[in-house]
Amino acid sequence: MSLETVDFVRLALAPEDRVLDLGCGEGRHAITAYLNQAVRVVGLDLSHADLLTARGRYAEFQDPNDPSRQVDFLRASGLRLPFGDASFDKVICAEVLEHIPDFESVLAEIHRVLKPGGTLVVSVPRFGPEWLCWQLSAAYHQVQGGHVRIFKQKDLQRAVEAATNGGRARPGLTFLSKHWAHGLHSPYWWLRCLFWGSGDAFWPVRAYHRFLVWDLMQKPRLTRILEHLLNPLIGKSVVMYFRRATS
Repeated sequence: MSLETVDFVRLALAPEDRVLDLGCGEGRHAITAYLNQAVRVVGLDLSHADLLTARGRYAEFQDPNDPSRQVDFLRASGLRLPFGDASFDKVICAEVLEHIPDFESVLAEIHRVLKPGGTLVVSVPRFGPEWLCWQLSAAYHQVQGGHVRIFKQKDLQRAVEAATNGGRARPGLTFLSKHWAHGLHSPYWWLRCLFWGSGDAFWPVRAYHRFLVWDLMQKPRLTRILEHLLNPLIGKSVVMYFRRATS
């Protein structure tokens, strides 16, 4: 069981799709894609430790008797993707761009490897909840590998739609839809930032974390309804879907 930011109904995976999970971390979306449809997934990340964890998790679900679906994990940079043009039907870039100073170059590379007619889903921390975290704790975003910017939704949408590769004319990316995710998680991070020096030793932070783990594992109907109501108000992430034009 893992925390999913992407709505796989909206992503609409199809059999034989090639899927890139850019900045896959410990593999949550790559493995979910594998379980959802007969697709071939590449999970790409810079963290060797995270990739080792992802491979271990994938081994728990892998069916060696089903050659129609597969996940490969690869260590590489999103600034220079080791794939040819128009290599993927779907690209997932979840909670990645806020860590990268030159995020426009990553968007250009995504645009390059996405097939015409293909779908990109990108998520970043939502401006309001993220801004409050920055106000409550400077250390929250100053840790190694931390967040280097707060995105406004319209600015991110314009940046994705403007993505090109090396100035070459290519079919553009068109915004399709958006939603918010993880409304139950924003209060945890506000508490965590407010008492950053204490970490999980502070009992309200520790108790809220236990609640989130319980919710992830059990998914009771009451908290699903509560999160659905909270997402438009304080959802921790904004999730946006785009399609690359065919001409």
